[in-house]
Amino acid sequence: MEFLKFCPKCGHETLQWDGEKMWSCSHCDYVLFHNVAGAVAVLIKFKDEFLFTRRNQEPKKGKLDLPGGFVDPKESAEETCVRELFEEMKIEVPISDLKYLASLPNTYEYKNILYNTLDLFYEYEVSEKFDVEMEVSEISETIWLKKEDLNLEDLAFDSQRLFLKNYLRA
Repeated sequence: MEFLKFCPKCGHETLQWDGEKMWSCSHCDYVLFHNVAGAVAVLIKFKDEFLFTRRNQEPKKGKLDLPGGFVDPKESAEETCVRELFEEMKIEVPISDLKYLASLPNTYEYKNILYNTLDLFYEYEVSEKFDVEMEVSEISETIWLKKEDLNLEDLAFDSQRLFLKNYLRA
C-alpha cells in the first residue's frame, strides 16, 4: 500500500497509510477508507462429493477454489452467489436453494493492493452431478472431489482451508 503517496484531493505527496484501513493526507486532512470487501464462496455438494474450480487468473492461479466472488454494490450476498455461479459456470441457482453456513475474514491481494475481505460461505446441494460450461477467463477446470481426496493445501485461500477443515470435521 506504500506506493499510494499522492492525495487524490490536493495532489500533494502526503498520503499516509495507517497500516490497517485508511489513508490520510497530512496536508489537507483528506481521509480515504479501505474498508472490508464482501465475498462469497459456494460449496456445491452432491452426496459425498464437492465441486471445485481451478483458478485461471491471479491471485493463486492454478489453485483450487470454491466458486464465488466479490459482492457488487447494491447486491445481497445471495444475489452474488447466483450471479457468480452463472458467470463462472452457467449454473442457474434459485436463491432459496442456498444455505448460509459461515463467515471468515480473509485477505486478497490484487495488483499490489491487499484487500481485507469477509468471506461468506454457502452450500448448494444438488440431486445429480452436472456438466459445467466454464468461463475460461476465470476458471480452467472444474473437479468433483470426495472428502478423502481433498488436500486442503491445494486450496487458494486461507479462509476456504479453515472453512472446509471445520465443515468436514462436523
